[in-house]
Amino acid sequence: MAEKKDYYETLGVSKTATEDEIKKAYRKVAKQYHPDLNPGNAEAEMKFKEAGEAYAVLSDSQKKQQYDQFGHAAFDQTAGGGAGGFGGGFGGFGDFGDIFDSFFGGGGSRRRTGPQKGQDVHISYDLTFEEAAFGVKKEIPVTKDVSCDGCNGTGSKSGNTTTCSACGGAGRVYIRQNSILGTIQRETICEQCRGTGSIINDPCPKCSARGKYRKNIKIEVEIPAGIDDGQTISVRGQGEPGVKGGPAGDLLVTIRVRRHAFFVRDGFNVHCEIPVTFAQAALGAELEVNTLDGKVKYTINSGTQTGSVFRLKNKGVPFLRGSGRGDQYVTVKVIVPTRLNEKQKEALRVFNDLLEGRERSDEEKKSFFGKKK
Repeated sequence: MAEKKDYYETLGVSKTATEDEIKKAYRKVAKQYHPDLNPGNAEAEMKFKEAGEAYAVLSDSQKKQQYDQFGHAAFDQTAGGGAGGFGGGFGGFGDFGDIFDSFFGGGGSRRRTGPQKGQDVHISYDLTFEEAAFGVKKEIPVTKDVSCDGCNGTGSKSGNTTTCSACGGAGRVYIRQNSILGTIQRETICEQCRGTGSIINDPCPKCSARGKYRKNIKIEVEIPAGIDDGQTISVRGQGEPGVKGGPAGDLLVTIRVRRHAFFVRDGFNVHCEIPVTFAQAALGAELEVNTLDGKVKYTINSGTQTGSVFRLKNKGVPFLRGSGRGDQYVTVKVIVPTRLNEKQKEALRVFNDLLEGRERSDEEKKSFFGKKK
């Protein structure tokens, strides 16, 4: 990380500068590098922040004394965040952030209360493994604001409102404020209309002049095949109602897929284990394997080892919003019996002797088979 610039150098003053000289120097630098005069200039923005940080220290006699003695280390030890731990604003300059935003009368950034899009509604919804794999239509319960049908969303019983005289319908007003930079204007929400720009003289009793009210509804959502856990579906226009004729927000549904007892999903592929007996693995066998589409038959070769994997093509999850499917991977798990009766144990002992016999010499093998005959 680059070494911090000396605070006195940042403001262009000496260490013996008076409080008034520091204030004047800061005003000069702040005006020179203010973002409104240097739009898109990252270097100017950085210098503006550095000036705010420097002034926050040098204008405070106690902090200035600590800085003169220990330098930047005086604040790095106690900082909980950027700018030496002074918090907020530019370089810890706190409340001056809002002042600087409107330093030049708000420039061209003054906001008016025209039509505004409604807020998005975020919910989560659980699906089974199969529902997520193949897609499904669901009526999902949602609690959200809806436009009041008693006043058509105006908040007024008669449907008529008057323009706020305090802000002229803008919803925001300017107030004058004295600061170290002189008298400046600051934009704020109009208190008379609470930022709406309109005055309601006959409040709607159904929504208490809000123009909307809370309601439990069900929204039909088509969930596409192949959706995975944690993915989100956007349903246009099913969020909160807009303001002053603005469009409604969207309903954002985050899917949670329940675990399956047999399958594990990996992208669009699915994995599973299938148990087989020692005899089936040794001799080979035709198995019935569960898939998302039902049972299918698959023949394993003789001598199949535990941990062997075979693939069933196109038996996985359908591709999301596309054609084709993933595959199913089946891992063979040879089950060793744990409870054997004496007859079974004896049969295994004979079998084991036969296996050991395969390792004997040719003469021993001939002798063995001769005796067997």
